[in-house]
Amino acid sequence: MSTSKSEAGSGKGGYHHGDLRETLVAAGLSILEEGGDASALGLREAARRAGVSAMAPYRHFPDKDALLAAVAAVGFERLRAALEAADREGEGEAAKREALYAQGEAYVAFACTQPGLFRLMFAARSGGSRPHGLCEASAAAYAVLSERVATMVPAAVAAEEALRSWALVHGIASLVIDGMVGEAVRADPRAAASFAGRLLRLEPIPG
Repeated sequence: MSTSKSEAGSGKGGYHHGDLRETLVAAGLSILEEGGDASALGLREAARRAGVSAMAPYRHFPDKDALLAAVAAVGFERLRAALEAADREGEGEAAKREALYAQGEAYVAFACTQPGLFRLMFAARSGGSRPHGLCEASAAAYAVLSERVATMVPAAVAAEEALRSWALVHGIASLVIDGMVGEAVRADPRAAASFAGRLLRLEPIPG
């Protein structure tokens, strides 16, 4: 198949036609990083930013939802990397708990740094059938948390404890990026992480 210069040449991004899929995903990420949301992230706009014809993206994505899923998958890959970087090795229950807290702080900081991408990641997971790549990426990110929890509790309760931990940090992250806990926290990922760390370390209310 012949490829037009606008679709295969240097264009804005200076890519070869074999890199078009990645270039379109990068365009989508840029839209979100600039403050846009999923409604602004479409094939036509991605094509415009990539410097290709409006029809070129359909070689890689059948529709907008497929592009959104690909962008969301990159988000989960970034989240996994952030959680892995935060997780700390150490012996003893105190060290393991601190590693879990550090993951929670990283999770909230990630959401605060990239709120548009964070929202898309979970919106893209809420539909019916999800692409395999998105499922794999999200499972890999969750595994970082669940594997840490599994080192801390009996196997019989590990799955529910991991889910509880995720629900807690995801709730904090959602409150932060929605501005429910103050603009100063939402505007500063470090402040958001510190805020999350304080909440995670609170002692349970005595029964």
